[in-house]
This record gives sequence, C-alpha cells and structure tokens, in this order.
Amino acid sequence: MGIREFPGGSPRGKGIAASMRRSPDVSPRRLSDISPQLRQLKYLVVDEAIKEDLKWSRSVEDLTGGPAGLTSIEERILRITGYYGYQPWAASCKREERPRDGPGPAEAPAGAEAGRANRSGCRCSGLQLRKLSWGLAVVLCVCASWAGSTQLAKLTFQTFDAPFTLTWFATTWNCLFFPLYYAGHVCKAADRQSVKQRYRECCRFFGDNGLTLKVFFTKAAPFGVLWTLTNYLYLHAIKKINTTDVSVLFCCNKAFVFLLSWIVLRDRFMGVRIVAAILAIAGIVMMTYADGFHSHSVIGIALVVGSASMSALYKVLFKLLLGSAKFGEAALFLSILGVFNVLFITCIPVILYFTKVEYWSSFNDIPWGNLCGFSVLLLTFNIVLNFGIAVTYPTLMSLGIVLSVPVNAVVDHYTSEIVFNGVRVIAIIIIGLGFLLLLLPEEWDVWLVKLLTRLKVRKKEETAEGGGDLGSGPRNKSRRARSSFAR
Repeated sequence: MGIREFPGGSPRGKGIAASMRRSPDVSPRRLSDISPQLRQLKYLVVDEAIKEDLKWSRSVEDLTGGPAGLTSIEERILRITGYYGYQPWAASCKREERPRDGPGPAEAPAGAEAGRANRSGCRCSGLQLRKLSWGLAVVLCVCASWAGSTQLAKLTFQTFDAPFTLTWFATTWNCLFFPLYYAGHVCKAADRQSVKQRYRECCRFFGDNGLTLKVFFTKAAPFGVLWTLTNYLYLHAIKKINTTDVSVLFCCNKAFVFLLSWIVLRDRFMGVRIVAAILAIAGIVMMTYADGFHSHSVIGIALVVGSASMSALYKVLFKLLLGSAKFGEAALFLSILGVFNVLFITCIPVILYFTKVEYWSSFNDIPWGNLCGFSVLLLTFNIVLNFGIAVTYPTLMSLGIVLSVPVNAVVDHYTSEIVFNGVRVIAIIIIGLGFLLLLLPEEWDVWLVKLLTRLKVRKKEETAEGGGDLGSGPRNKSRRARSSFAR
C-alpha cells in the first residue's frame, strides 16, 4: 500500500502506478520526454513510509553525497520518478515480506559500519581518558612547581636578600631547554637527526636566514629583557607581601593578555572576557584595601601587577612578531634567552654587588641549596607549561596556576601571620573567578545552547515515553480481559 489516492480517483491512480513502473531500459534525457508523468504527479500523495524509503534510499544518497553530485533538476526528477530502475514502493514491499531470521546482505555492511563506529568511539574515549589522566598529572606538576618555587623564594630571602641575583641565576638555567629537548628527540624520534641538523631546522623559525646577529638583537633580546623583568618584579614582590597575595594577583596576567590581544592583535571581542578583566581589576583594588593601603602592601601589589603586565606583554609580542612555535623551536628560543642572560645580564648582579644594593659577606653564606632548588622548580614549571600541550589540554595546564593559590594560602596560614579577613577572601574569589572565565573557549555560548537543546529534547522524549506507557496500560488490560472472556 505504497500510494494513497485521493477520493474518487482510483482508476487514475492505477494508471499512474502502472506508468511509474516503466522499464529501466527507457532512459530519457529531457523533461519533455516525461511531461505526461510529471502532470500526473500532482494527483498523487506519497505515503509516509515511502517518504522514509526515499530519504534513506541509495538514489537520495547519490544526489547529496556522490562523488560527482547530481545537481541538475532534470536528473533529480528522473531519479525520483523511477527511470533509473529504482522503485522505492516495490523495495519497501519486498523488505516487509522478507523474513527477519537474521541480517541480510544489505544489513551486514550496516552492522560492520556500526561496529567500526563503536570501535572508533571507544578509541576516541580512550584517547580522551588518557589525555585527562595526563592532564591531572600536569595540573599537579604545575601547581606543585609554581607554589614550591614561590615558597622557596620566600624562604631564600630570609638569609639571601638578592632578588635580582636570584632571577639571573634561575634564568641561566634556561640554557638547558634545547639540550633536554634534543635528548627527548633522540629517545623518541624514529628518524634521528644530529644536533647540527636539528639546530638548523629549528632556526628556520626566525626566518630564511636563520639565527643571525640582527635577528638575535631584534627578536630575542627584547624577550630576554621582558623575561628578566617579569621574574624580578615577581620575586621582589615576595619580599614585600605574602605569597598568597602574590600568587593570586599574578593570575591577573590572563586578563591583561586578553586586553592587549584585543587592542594589538585585533582578537575577537568577547563579553565574558571583558567581565573577567573587570573582575580582575576589582580584585586588585580589593586586595589593596584588605591591608589598609600601607606602603609595603601597595608597593608589593604594584610590583606583582607590573610582573603580570610584563608577562602579558611578552606573550602578546611573541604572537605578534614570531607567531606560534613548535616544540623544538620553543626550546631553542628559551635556550637563546638563557644565553642572552649570561652574555648581557651578568654585569647587573655584579654592579649591584659592588654598590652593596644586593650584598652578601662571603660566597659560603649563599644558600646554594635554596637557589638550585628554586631554579629547578622554575625550570620544571616552564618545561611543563610549554611542552605539556603535547599530552593534555591547555586549559588543564592553566588550572595548575590558579590551584597554587589555595596551596600558598595553607602554607602561609601555618608559617606567617597572614589574616584572611572578608575583603581578602572576596578578592581572592573574584580574581579566581575572572581567571576561570578567561579559560572559556571562544565558542562556549554555542556549546551551551547545544547542551540546553539536547537536555530539552531528552526531557520531551522522556515525557512522551512516560505518556505512552500510561496510555498503553488500559489497552493491555482490556486485551487481557477480552482474551480471557473468549476462553
């Protein structure tokens, strides 16, 4: 019963049905060849079952997904009207008459495709699970290294009051980035390259001519200065205020990166990120108010904000001037910053020592263990932050920085005289909330709308199923009563 006729039109319908079952040998090429059939189509109404068959038939798939694609209206009408040997109503009748003992030849590929889809879904879920597990390890590593380096720097300044010397000493360890990367390349890569070959390949990041003296002073030296300023201002702020305030205020660099990217790089405007930037600024003001605007606290907060601003400027300028870097290129660039620090920044700690700005009586009094521990933790933090994207999501790595705030708060609670009043707690929460808002992807609103739509559709389906079960209850009871009465 594939075709339903209008009332009073049964003879015409039979004739149409006969004319629609033309032999596939007849293959007209123009609309004029089938104009009688086209005029008769307006008297027909296609049944819902036929619509489904037409939707999932091979002819419709060929129309939309074939290699060449049937775009001509003539070919579409010829295919639908059955001139290519496809008669969906006959196919549906055969499909209904076939026994359902097992899957037929046409259903076997579908089952195989479903199996392949299930295997690929399991593979994707396994990959995501592996990324999440690696992400948890990376988050813990970032949190531990960042909080540990901050606390160790605070401990070092009790016996060694030289923040710039500590900055210079820790930055010198950046020279190890490229050797560590090459060691990993030798252990893991299938086609191993020599150090010279790998170096030349990574130098293409700076241009066709590689790393020249001009490139060194124009593209590497400015970032070396910004790197040194970022770390020095951060360490100098640790001398003035507690580590909890320093770590939470440094989280504002994410808001500064967005503002600079919006202004300099013309990035996409996002209202939620503007809200996050406002929250960050409000948190800075409230943090300043928490200690009553004392000179030490104001200077310390200004130093941390300056450090966060230098870090944001470093990231935005890197994207503007150099773009994105691969792992080897990033390792080489960070090693070049270490070389720049050794060649051009070494004179500054010497000057500070002889002018007694940063002075120590003898080299035996220097806490080498604290200095090396701080440098190792900072090197670990930068390695994980720059290369952790290979094993997990960038958002998870950023969470490690904000999670270091409660760790520092717990340590400060037991080791210092910090007072967690209401204003300070609210400021910490506001800055943390702004940081988390900045981690939202650009298409977060689209994803949210899709999620809400899915939940709404699922709720409607559950309601419809519940109503169907309630409606089928009385019918089943009446059927049981009839059958028992018949017996």
